Amino acid sequence: MFILQNILENLKRQFADSPKAQQRSVWFVYTIIAIIIPFTSSKTSNLLRCLRTLLGFNDIGKKRFYTFMASPKLPWTRLWHSLWKMIPGPTSDGRLLLALDDCINPKTGKEIFGCDRVFDHAAKQNQSKYPWAQNIVVVGLLKIIKGRWACLPLSYRFYHLKKSMEKVNQVIRGPKVEFQTKIEQAVEMITEISKVFDQDRIIAVTDSWFGNDGLWKPLSTLLETRFHIISRLRANNNVFNLPEPRPETGPGRPRKYGRKIGNASVLANWLKPFAKQYSVNLYGRKRTVVACDQVVMLKTLKCAVRVVFIYRRTQWVALYSTDLTLCVTKIIEYYGARWKIESAFKELKQDIGSAESQTRHPNAVSNHLHFCMMAASVAWIYASRLEKTPSRRHAVSGRNHFAFSDVRRSVAKAALDKNFSLLCGESRKSLYNSLVTALMRLAA
Repeated sequence: MFILQNILENLKRQFADSPKAQQRSVWFVYTIIAIIIPFTSSKTSNLLRCLRTLLGFNDIGKKRFYTFMASPKLPWTRLWHSLWKMIPGPTSDGRLLLALDDCINPKTGKEIFGCDRVFDHAAKQNQSKYPWAQNIVVVGLLKIIKGRWACLPLSYRFYHLKKSMEKVNQVIRGPKVEFQTKIEQAVEMITEISKVFDQDRIIAVTDSWFGNDGLWKPLSTLLETRFHIISRLRANNNVFNLPEPRPETGPGRPRKYGRKIGNASVLANWLKPFAKQYSVNLYGRKRTVVACDQVVMLKTLKCAVRVVFIYRRTQWVALYSTDLTLCVTKIIEYYGARWKIESAFKELKQDIGSAESQTRHPNAVSNHLHFCMMAASVAWIYASRLEKTPSRRHAVSGRNHFAFSDVRRSVAKAALDKNFSLLCGESRKSLYNSLVTALMRLAA
């Protein structure tokens, strides 16, 4: 209980000292709790019901709460910066691991902010390849919490199609929004994060779509040796040897690239006889992988990279890292941990229930996603500060680590303690009873 109080008190301090701002801060922290409590989805109406029923806010009117959820005065920048600083031990082996990816959030209402016909590369045969959905670019922190990898959402941006920018600016109050590509949005978010973690080296772990010169060039220019990329190498990418030392005398400038080896497929077949077995912490357990590595030059990044080829029975996978000091096992482990950002999307959209929200106003849509992402990060920070590892409630074959739902149950237990209401400075009588206890057990 005291851990949760400490986290939320730090968030409350980011609000102004005026009476209205202080009331807003109380509603803010309890809304975060209402989202985390595994009782129902995080639709605004359900959050209001949770605040009234479980947390004792019987005096909140529906109109006042809906106005609060769409308020443009919530200090999200200060709140996020404060939350980032509360993450205990954010680095892994002295490096800040940032997972970068985008996701789509399908909706049904035509006037919902941020929605458009976007391409879904993961659509199944019975699904539309161009659903009506929000396209969101997300940066999350990869961190080991109580023996398992987790992804803490840190920042996001709505990606708007260029042809839709005029329509977007018509519904947004304030300065016009300029079109940005997904990579430009990612650069902006990572730059903001680097200012808070100004002493740490940063590694962006991405898929092959984001792992290119568009991300590498601006960030390596700004952050210099502090920034690196781990990504997947395409089979048709050409690779070159390192340039040979230039003789002391002779005409012409020094060569930037050595002899052309061919594409990644050629190099994979050539290195296969030299592959070795490595023990890697991958997907929650120790696994044996067959791999080998080679330092080569890539023209797509215009720099030297360490390429790691992982061989399966009939296939191979190529990863690369611009940080040449990383060993083979770390490159494989860090890229394997990238999958946790996909788990974070599932936690946000299905477990927390952000996909069910049908809010339409731009401020309401943005605030709701901020609330859901911050609630997920608060839950993981709470888990990392616990002395004991949360116990797994539902046993799954092959999985020994706790799940996100177990963390939510631990937070709910602390938040529904009879002494927790001291956080808001006034005693509130909750309607928490045996019936609610039974429903909580079912929902968790």
